[in-house]
Amino acid sequence: MWIAVGMLALISPLGIIIPKWLGADGAWGEWDLSALEKVAGFVPTGLKRIAGIWKAPLPEYGFPSGNKGLAVESIGYVLSAVIGIALVAGIMYIITKLLGRKNDAK
Repeated sequence: MWIAVGMLALISPLGIIIPKWLGADGAWGEWDLSALEKVAGFVPTGLKRIAGIWKAPLPEYGFPSGNKGLAVESIGYVLSAVIGIALVAGIMYIITKLLGRKNDAK
């Protein structure tokens, strides 16, 4: 399973590489509000209200250096995938340990 998850993390940059090859505006589903309005024709009111709540640690998968080349974006995609995998795995580990303790107490 971990090999498959690692392979998925490594191929995650295909989400930006393929749209660039095909001349698309960007990766599917990674739109800001103006792009969403262009694609869908409207922006839901609730989405407008909460749009500014979350600020990504790596906005647009870039690094503070300002270099926005495809190679740097690809590294940012892989880094984001690895961070996300580590966070989810860590949270799941903690939850299973806490639930395991409750079952052992019974």
